[in-house]
Amino acid sequence: MDKLDFKKLMKPYWQPAAGVFSLIEVPKFRYVMIDGVGDPNASEDYQRAVQWLYGVSYALKFMSKADLARDYGVAPLEGLWWARDMKHFAALGKDQWHWTAMIMQPDWIGPELFERAVAKTRGKLGAPPASLRLDDLEEGLSVQIMHVGPYDDEAATIARLHSEYLPANGLVETGHHHEIYLGDPRRTAPDKLRTVIRQPVRRA
Repeated sequence: MDKLDFKKLMKPYWQPAAGVFSLIEVPKFRYVMIDGVGDPNASEDYQRAVQWLYGVSYALKFMSKADLARDYGVAPLEGLWWARDMKHFAALGKDQWHWTAMIMQPDWIGPELFERAVAKTRGKLGAPPASLRLDDLEEGLSVQIMHVGPYDDEAATIARLHSEYLPANGLVETGHHHEIYLGDPRRTAPDKLRTVIRQPVRRA
């Protein structure tokens, strides 16, 4: 049985240069998603969302391998983040942030398999978050950069993206601030964490 290697397939989207903004066209991808509001470091809702996302994602992986003979590695955690005023997003308290936590899935994962995975995970975690869903996201033209270091040090890069790079290149943000967490903060030193920072845009 061949195993889909997301690291190779997703290299253009998961491996931008560190410290340098670049433009990329992001196609449609499928995700398991959960919405919420508040500081991810202090929110029980966020921690529960992450637990549910991984629970469902691993259930889907094992069902896909057993039922469809199609294997793959579970993709990393990602997050969409936004606030009422994105000009001040980086400076706002995290308790004012809205978020969608999500994990990408292969395109052959459909509603029936998803519902089975949710039912299986429910047996371990109880009732799922109300916003738990399988959905597609197509971001299109986007700016991205690799941030290396602690999550809390991203603010300067985010501010530079919105106040300098986008205006200088005739670009306007169109979607939510997007982060892809390639490192495990439980096992990786903060200064070595790698996070893709992405912003969907359009030409002004």
